[in-house]
Amino acid sequence: MNDMTDLIPQKFPFVMIDQLTSSDDHGAMSRMTVLESNLFVEDGYLKEPGLIENIAQTAAARVGYMAMTQNNPVPLGFIGAIKDLVIHELPATGSVLETEIKLLNQVFDVAIISGTIRSEEKVLVHCEMKIVINPQIS
Repeated sequence: MNDMTDLIPQKFPFVMIDQLTSSDDHGAMSRMTVLESNLFVEDGYLKEPGLIENIAQTAAARVGYMAMTQNNPVPLGFIGAIKDLVIHELPATGSVLETEIKLLNQVFDVAIISGTIRSEEKVLVHCEMKIVINPQIS
């Protein structure tokens, strides 16, 4: 999938993933190149809010992809909580981020995911997120 705005509710300049590379019932993977023009790049590095949003948008793209395959509108989601956030390193511009999310648990419209961002096989960020999905708003 090339146009992420078909899968997520965010629009430019707030899109923090370039491509959904895989998606299934258990998780998803995305890719993003950190550009100097990115809203969250400062002094040549993607800052913490951009990293958190990258994980959340990978989860959103998974849900959006599932909705599209069932001919449903892409739902809006919200970060409900972030737990155990560890940022080992901020990625520099030009870095290619590979983000993996795994669905740990889902009860009704609340999902718990783990998210990991890697660049060149090195783990940069890891956390758990609680995401609330609102199917009534799209």
